[in-house]
Amino acid sequence: MVSKPEANSETVILGEIGRVHGLKGWLKLISFTSPIENILDYSRFTAQVGGRSQELELDEHSRANKALLVHFKGYDDPETARLLTGTVLKIANEKLPQLEHGEFYWHQLQDLRVVNQHEQIFGRVSHLLETGANDVLVVKADSESIDDRERLIPYLVDSVVIEIDLENQIIRVDWEADYLD
Repeated sequence: MVSKPEANSETVILGEIGRVHGLKGWLKLISFTSPIENILDYSRFTAQVGGRSQELELDEHSRANKALLVHFKGYDDPETARLLTGTVLKIANEKLPQLEHGEFYWHQLQDLRVVNQHEQIFGRVSHLLETGANDVLVVKADSESIDDRERLIPYLVDSVVIEIDLENQIIRVDWEADYLD
């Protein structure tokens, strides 16, 4: 599942509400999960609506071509539903399913320090890219990096990504500093 981290790391953003669809308060849903339908595994979200935090309850959903359409309880007309446009949908991290040993959510990898087999620090994971063939770590240089380059490192476990140590906030990679110069 793809997700976006929150600054306090107790919640994760799973999607964003798009434009109003129809006359009964339905809205387009932009899902940050993979596959996009995984967001529908949750029915209650925390959101900032009108400057205050509130819980939104998803009570209906459907597909329209490749888009997800949703309805939230109490938002039954276009004018009311429009108040939700642009709102991000969050859940508590503890509501995410437990992963198998050695599996990670993308948001867990973001901001980890990336170090190669020669103990050279490349920077921190800014975000990940989904390329189809394999995911890619986007590593941005920081004050401890060996240089100021941004690196794109394939997320290939056991061949390029040697170790992920969440406790020490480090990803160890088999990657030379001069690759892709």
